[in-house]
Amino acid sequence: MQEFLRIVSGYVWGPVTLALIMGTGLLLMVRLGGLPILKMGYGFKQLWAGQLARGKGEISPFAALMTSLSATVGTGNIVGVATAIGLGGPGALFWMWCSAMVGMATKYAEAVLAVHYREQDGSGQYVGGPMYYIRNGLGKRWAWLGGVFAFFGAVAGFGIGSSVQSNSIASSLAAFGVDERLTALVLMIVVGMVLVGGVRRIADVATKLVPLMAVLYLAAGLLVLLLHFESIPAAIVLIVRSAFEPVAVGGGMAGAGILMAIQFGVARGVFSNEAGLGSAPIAHAAAQTDSSARQGTIAMLGTFIDTVVICSITGLAIVVSGVWSGEAKGVAMSQAAFASVLPYGHVIISVALCIFAFTTILGWSYYGERCAQFLVGPKVVMPFRVLWTLVVGVGAVSQLDAVWLMADILNGLMAIPNLIGLLLLSGVVVRISREHFDELK
Repeated sequence: MQEFLRIVSGYVWGPVTLALIMGTGLLLMVRLGGLPILKMGYGFKQLWAGQLARGKGEISPFAALMTSLSATVGTGNIVGVATAIGLGGPGALFWMWCSAMVGMATKYAEAVLAVHYREQDGSGQYVGGPMYYIRNGLGKRWAWLGGVFAFFGAVAGFGIGSSVQSNSIASSLAAFGVDERLTALVLMIVVGMVLVGGVRRIADVATKLVPLMAVLYLAAGLLVLLLHFESIPAAIVLIVRSAFEPVAVGGGMAGAGILMAIQFGVARGVFSNEAGLGSAPIAHAAAQTDSSARQGTIAMLGTFIDTVVICSITGLAIVVSGVWSGEAKGVAMSQAAFASVLPYGHVIISVALCIFAFTTILGWSYYGERCAQFLVGPKVVMPFRVLWTLVVGVGAVSQLDAVWLMADILNGLMAIPNLIGLLLLSGVVVRISREHFDELK
């Protein structure tokens, strides 16, 4: 079964899907005239003012970004980066950067459409995301496609956003002698206490925890780079050169071709920042804003922060320390990079992994809940939260090799209906953007 799932995952995350994700981002970037790059300064300005509510919604624009980052900043920033470099060489980091650049256009468009086509549910809360902008933007005859996205999103969440994250936490703490059953119990209690408060409590936790964990991780990573300062120029040259030339990886035992660098770099980049998957716009649809374009400029910063900033810290630490060409794989590679100069570097990685995984559980719980609500209705919300909490506990004490693969497949399948919606509604994104920035002028 696992071998079969590996084959399916290879097709789902193969060249066609990756080309579709990158192609959609590139098309949006061109149609928007490079707006995501040109308006980054404007986006950061809106982010600083993002604590202020400027319209109807559930949470502040800043909290919406923190909620989306709580789901994207996770194991992909530590394990995903190491895996990409281990399999594709240092050049994979270069292609992660490329995926982030075009991904900013995708994330911008997703948030614009999510806010523009959002609606209020029976309790008066604002809800939105790909399933809503597909149905409301393309018409009732496309509602089935929104349903397909919602189904994949709801089911995938129990894997990639719940069980595998709690399993990562339990595995990390087990290395320090913490019983997995105790980890499962504590996680279930804490997660349950947060989820019972809905999106407002999730956002409240995210606005406090995400900036803190990001700053602490970046500080540790920058310290590693500072102590390897003389190696940074050569490392950057190696990253760029190996993006276009084959290099030896795995202690010289295997060769990483250009195509492998592109495939693993783009795939892990998308896995980390989720641009194109359609998850983040579900959080941005709840933002208190009167401008979908303004929220779009805030949303696109999530891709920049996740990949260009945080993933780069991990990747550069791995390259400058030289551990990328050693025997360490996955999280062990990141641990070895930090431990190369920091006395408790492996502990820092383990703690960061636990916090990142915990916030991912919270962020994805909201995504899955909204997808389930779209399919079944508001009555599913509380049963979904209970089931989510139980799966967190089960995941912490289980072997999840097959679940990892299944979650990876469903995660990739989410992208297809979302990308179709983005392509068909790209004209709406361009029109809204032009109107907003013309009004500012």
